[in-house]
Amino acid sequence: MKYDPLLSKAAYMAKRRDYESALKLLKTEEDRYNGSFKYYYLCAVIYLHAGNFGEALTNFKIAKQIRIKDTSTMLGLAALYLKRMNTVQAVDYYLDVQESEPKNKIAKKALFIIRKHSSSEELSDWLTPEKLAKLFPPIPAPLINARTVFTAVMIFAAVIVLTYGILVLNKVLPSPIKKRNARPSAEFVLSGEERRSPVETGGSYSYILTRNQATDLYDKALSLFTSYRDEGAKIIVNKILVSNASESLKNKARLLLSYTEVPGFENFKQIDNPSFSEVKAEPVIYRDVYVIWKGMATNIEITDDFVRFDFLVGYDTRTSLEGIAPVVFYNPVSVNPERPLELLGKITFTPSMDIRLEGVAIHQSGRLENN
Repeated sequence: MKYDPLLSKAAYMAKRRDYESALKLLKTEEDRYNGSFKYYYLCAVIYLHAGNFGEALTNFKIAKQIRIKDTSTMLGLAALYLKRMNTVQAVDYYLDVQESEPKNKIAKKALFIIRKHSSSEELSDWLTPEKLAKLFPPIPAPLINARTVFTAVMIFAAVIVLTYGILVLNKVLPSPIKKRNARPSAEFVLSGEERRSPVETGGSYSYILTRNQATDLYDKALSLFTSYRDEGAKIIVNKILVSNASESLKNKARLLLSYTEVPGFENFKQIDNPSFSEVKAEPVIYRDVYVIWKGMATNIEITDDFVRFDFLVGYDTRTSLEGIAPVVFYNPVSVNPERPLELLGKITFTPSMDIRLEGVAIHQSGRLENN
């Protein structure tokens, strides 16, 4: 984790129970941390321990939109719903935590308490502030300045490198020189035959490529992929898949596509973020590509299974409208139709090729109104 002096200082203050000073420090730099999970989670957990449950809930919800499966965030939300006596929602979060971390002690303890005190009256009697606090996720420990531990790290690293090198040389451990989270890079490389015959002749395709264009496109997609620009790689792969590229080359492209990952607000690459008009003009190459667009929500429909609304793309400034895209979320999400929002979603299409979005997360803040 990258050292951040401000967040570390705030965590240090909160650990000393100086919640007021910690929150004051964090709020003065709120604009700087727009979209930062660590910032919103730290604010949320400090508000929680300080007893400001309304602000804690707001910040935990923002943090969850950025990292949907973070267990500490879910523990915080579960504790807040438990305090409200909303045991159904609390149990859902605790079960989600157990699914990700089967040995999580807080979730295990909370579920035992809810089962033991099954009636509302019994649970209300148990829920004293002191007992509830034992179910709170901990305040993150302040990070240590790198300068403080530089010498120790260098010594430790030297020992590790030496030991690991010996084990690798003796083939006790595999070589650590692997790319992209140990993805099988050898499988992505085009064979000599694939480079000699990269296109098909005849047939009807959206794009007709020459031999050089087909291999150059694939090489570019692989380069973007290894640079962690998955959406840029995906756009090129989509073009290959609807072109006259050979079936062998397309299979390599599909393999690469299978290793791309769902982005979050924190790691999304804006350089690969197409506009609504670009997607509308050339839809076939943007299928299943993730985007972050700004706008407003209208016609919101909420059920137990989904949240659906019409997204007015580009209308966050209330001066221009790029287009309207239906959006559906299959997880609980809070949407305020009166305020602008940033939406992270996957591009899909209707049978008539109208743009739709499958929602991943929403960032909605009053600050967007001033952008």
